[in-house]
Amino acid sequence: MDAEQTGSRIPIVDVHPVVDCGRRPAKAVTGETFRVTATVFGEGHEAVAANVVLRDPIGRPGPWTPMRELAPGTDRWGADVTAGKVGRWTYQVEAWSDPVTAWRHAARIKVPAGIDTGLMLEEGAALFERAAAGVPNPVQRTAVRAAALALGDDSLAPAARLAAAFAPEVTAVLAEHPLRERLTRSAPMPLLVERERALYGAWYEFFPRSEGAVVEEGKPPVSGTFRTAAERLPAVAAMGFDVVYLPPIHPIGTTFRKGRNNILSPGPYDVGVPWAIGSPEGGHDAIHPDLGTIDDFDAFVQRANDEGLEIALDFALQCSPDHPWVQKHPEWFHHRPDGTIAYAENPPKKYQDIYPIAFDADMPGLVAETVRLLRYWMDHGVRIFRVDNPHTKPVVFWERVIADINRTDPDVIFLAEAFTRPAIMQRLAAVGFQQSYTYFTWRNTKQELTEYLTELSGDSAAYMRPNFFANTPDILPGHLQRGGRAAFEVRAVLAATLSPTWGIYAGYELCENAPVEEGGEEYLHSEKYQLRPRDWASAAREGRTIAPLITELNRIRRRHRALHGLRNLHFHDADNDALIVYSKRTGTDTVVVVANLDPRHTQEATVSLDMPQLGLDWGESVPVRDELTGETYIWGRANYVRLVPGGAHVLALGSTSQSGGSPTT
Repeated sequence: MDAEQTGSRIPIVDVHPVVDCGRRPAKAVTGETFRVTATVFGEGHEAVAANVVLRDPIGRPGPWTPMRELAPGTDRWGADVTAGKVGRWTYQVEAWSDPVTAWRHAARIKVPAGIDTGLMLEEGAALFERAAAGVPNPVQRTAVRAAALALGDDSLAPAARLAAAFAPEVTAVLAEHPLRERLTRSAPMPLLVERERALYGAWYEFFPRSEGAVVEEGKPPVSGTFRTAAERLPAVAAMGFDVVYLPPIHPIGTTFRKGRNNILSPGPYDVGVPWAIGSPEGGHDAIHPDLGTIDDFDAFVQRANDEGLEIALDFALQCSPDHPWVQKHPEWFHHRPDGTIAYAENPPKKYQDIYPIAFDADMPGLVAETVRLLRYWMDHGVRIFRVDNPHTKPVVFWERVIADINRTDPDVIFLAEAFTRPAIMQRLAAVGFQQSYTYFTWRNTKQELTEYLTELSGDSAAYMRPNFFANTPDILPGHLQRGGRAAFEVRAVLAATLSPTWGIYAGYELCENAPVEEGGEEYLHSEKYQLRPRDWASAAREGRTIAPLITELNRIRRRHRALHGLRNLHFHDADNDALIVYSKRTGTDTVVVVANLDPRHTQEATVSLDMPQLGLDWGESVPVRDELTGETYIWGRANYVRLVPGGAHVLALGSTSQSGGSPTT
C-alpha cells in the first residue's frame, strides 16, 4: 500500500501485514505481538526514520513504536507491535526525514578530521535548538537545549562541543521526540483484534452418545446421554484441554441410513451418522432424543464451564432426506430432472444419507436461517462452532453469516473444516473464519513440515490461523496406522508445539490405529456409524494410553507464552533429516523443540542453533531444561542429540539448575 500523500518525497510502500490490499483486516488476538514492515526510503543519502501507530477501536492513537531497518541497505523497515483489547483497530506507518541522524553521521566524520569544523558545529546548534522546541517535557527540553548551547559555544574545544550532541540523556530524549521533517503517513490499515482462544487452545473431540453407552451383541444398543457424557469432562480437563468439540447432536434421519463401517444396508440397531441431520423429531435446532433434552444440554455446558472447558459445536449445513426443510423449503435443494434431490458426494466418498444445500434460489433466506440457528445455540452457551465442509458453500454466504454474528458477538469463533485447495482455505480465512483445519495431517517429513509451517507462520498468519488436529473421525493417517505408539507420541508433540491450537479426536490417546481397509483413512468400526464406549480406566491401569504425555504437553503449553504464538516459529539445522528442530520465542520466554520423526529407529544428530534467533550471541552457552523429563543441560551453538522412536525434547532456555552435558534420551 503506497503512502497516503500522493507525490510524497518519502515513499512508504509494500506495507505488511495486509489482506486484500487493505480491503479486509489483518488479524491478531489480544496480547499477540506481530511485526509491521514497510519499505521506506528518502533522497540520495538522506537519513530517514519510521514508526508504527496503532489506533484503538474508537480511534485513539497509542504510543508510536519506532521501526528499524531490518537489514542494512535494504530500505525494509519493521517494528514489533502488540495488539490490545478486542475490536477493530487500525495501524499506520509514519516516515520522515531525520536531520539529526544525518548531521550526527556527518559530524562524527568531519569534526575529528578538522573539516568544516565551525560550520558543522553551528549547523548542529541550530538543528538541536529546533529539536528542543518540539519536546513537550520542560526537563527534557532543557537537556536538548543545553546540547544546542554547547554546540554553539566556540569557547569550548570542538571535541567537547561535539560530545554534548551525543550525551546519553540527549539521545534518549530525541529517540522519544525526534525532529521529524517531511512527515509522511501511509494509509491506515484495518486490524481485527480477537480473543486469545481464536489463536491459542487445545481441543478434544468426542461423541457424547458413546460416553456411557452400553453395547451388547444381539441387543439394542443403549446410547450415552449428556448426563453420562458429562462424567467424561473432568478427565478431559485434567489432560489440560481448553475446548470440547462435539459432532452434531441433532436428530438423525433414517432414509438411506448408513450401517456399521459405512455399509448401505443397516441393521435394526444401527444408530446412523450424526452428520445426516434431521428427522420428524426436528432439525438443526433440536437435540437427538437419545442424548436428552435442551435442559440436559445446558447442564452439560455448565459442567464443562465449571471444569474450565468451552464447548464447540459442529455446524453442518446439510440435511438428511427426513429433515423438516426438505418439505418446508424445497427451494433450498437441487432437484434432478426426475424430481429427486441429489445427495452429497466427495469422490470417491458418497453420502446417500445427506442432501447438500443449494444457495442460488434463496441465499437471503438461508443466511437468515443460519444466523437464527447459530444464535439459538449461542443462547445456550456455545461460543465456538466447527463448520463442516464450508468450502462446498459460497464464500460470500459465510462472509455474511460470520459478519452478522461477530458484529454483535465478537467473541464467537468459527473453525473451517475445509480440507481443500489452498486458495479456497485462504479465502475462507480472509472473509471471517477465525481458524482453519490444515494439511498438517499429511505432512510427515522434515522438508514437508518445514516448508508448510514456514508458509503458515509467514504472511498468511495475518489472516489464517491453523488448528492442528492430529486425527479426526474421518481421518486415520497412514503414519498412525503404521507407526504404532511412537508415531502417536511424536505427532502429539509436533501438533502441540508447532501450532498454538491443536486437537485430538477421542481414541488418539489409546493409539487406535486399525483402518477399515489397507490404504484407506477410515477407522475400522468407525464411531461415525456406531457407538464406541471405551474403558478409559482399564487403559490407564494397563499403560495402554499416552494421556500422561498429552497432559504434560498441555501443561507445558500453558507454562510457556512462546507456545501461544504462530508467527514466532523458527527452524534450526540438524545434520540428520529424521530429526526436526525449531524454536519459539516471546519476550524472555524461549522454547526449543527437537523431535525424532522416525517411529521405528533411534536417531542421532548434531543440532546447530541459530543463536541470534534465540536472543543469544553465537558463542554463548546456556542451561536448558527439558520440560518433558525435568533434566537440565548446557547447550550452545552445536549440540549432540540422540532420540528413541517417539522421542522429543521440549527445552526451555534459561533454567538455573544444571546437570551438565547434552541430552541423549
